[in-house]
Amino acid sequence: MEFSRPITEIIQERTSCRTYEPCQLDPASLAAIQSRCAGPVTVPWGSAVRFQLQAATDEDSRSLKGLGTYGIIKDPAGYIIGAVGPGAGNLEDYGYAMEHLILHATDRGLGTCWLGGTFSRSGFARKISADKNEVVPAVAAIGVKMDRRTMRDNLSRGAAGSDRRMPWHELFFSDDFSTPLSPDKADAYTQVLEMVRRAPSASNKQPWRIVKDGNSDIYHLYLKRTKSYGRTLKILSLADLQRVDMGIAMCHFQLTAAEAGLDGTWTKENPSLSIPDATYSYSTTWSGK
Repeated sequence: MEFSRPITEIIQERTSCRTYEPCQLDPASLAAIQSRCAGPVTVPWGSAVRFQLQAATDEDSRSLKGLGTYGIIKDPAGYIIGAVGPGAGNLEDYGYAMEHLILHATDRGLGTCWLGGTFSRSGFARKISADKNEVVPAVAAIGVKMDRRTMRDNLSRGAAGSDRRMPWHELFFSDDFSTPLSPDKADAYTQVLEMVRRAPSASNKQPWRIVKDGNSDIYHLYLKRTKSYGRTLKILSLADLQRVDMGIAMCHFQLTAAEAGLDGTWTKENPSLSIPDATYSYSTTWSGK
């Protein structure tokens, strides 16, 4: 069994932890996470993604400067650092694979925090020896959680809106974007969609929108970009984190579906639905079997 307990329990337990106990990971957890990082990475679009677990150093704090509240991290034991090569779907694959690792860390009772940005010329990139064709779109802090949430965590979560999740009727739809999908109409996929709703995202923008195709087990995923977000990415030289977010949503979707015995595959089958405005774009489709 991949996880020691239900994935729905792990997803609901995961939060962004920014303050850690000043100690190293226990040997068993260290070995387990290192093994996961070094193991083969299976992602929806086949991108070349790789990861390393590195102990925290003073250089890491310098690499995180300029990330606002996301850079406020205290006493992590280390960082999960990844790199991904070029190609269609590479950032979605990166988000999918990194979130998979984070959920394994959560399963072991560890704290983690996504840190999104462009680290391709940072100390993180040097640690993983990223080549000129690879990007390092995000890293994840990892460590032993403090017993209680600190003021630092509360302020950071408040600034990012981390405790707020959009309601179903704003995220999930039936046949088109004018008809909200209620939980009772999602049938076997109700829990799957709820776990997507609980997924983390940059600045908690929750950019995924999902349209159920009629009475089938086909779900079309769309990216709804936050207005002016693209301009901010360019100004701050950040990676396209909303595409990374889509990969995180795909990870939650597929892991929860698999646990429920719902087989399916990711495909590119754009249904050419009428979209509400130009901030929407088609991402991918889950075709249930």
